[in-house]
Amino acid sequence: MDIGMLWFDPDKKTDLVVKVERAARYYQQKYAQTPNLCYVHPDLFNEHDGRPAHGVELRKSQAILPNHFWIGVNDNGAKHE
Repeated sequence: MDIGMLWFDPDKKTDLVVKVERAARYYQQKYAQTPNLCYVHPDLFNEHDGRPAHGVELRKSQAILPNHFWIGVNDNGAKHE
């Protein structure tokens, strides 16, 4: 994923899957595309068991600040680490 949307959600009471769902819904409304990839800070990822969140693959990245999500479309199928 080269281009994505940065999403901020500081709500500590909400589950990671719900946060990703909110970001995905907004992304779809704004860009008329359904996102399928989301990078999160490793601290948030550790709360999750690694399964896709509503069709969005989750990956951890130190480059993403806590409470931020980089969400978009992985259209080439390549794994970015």
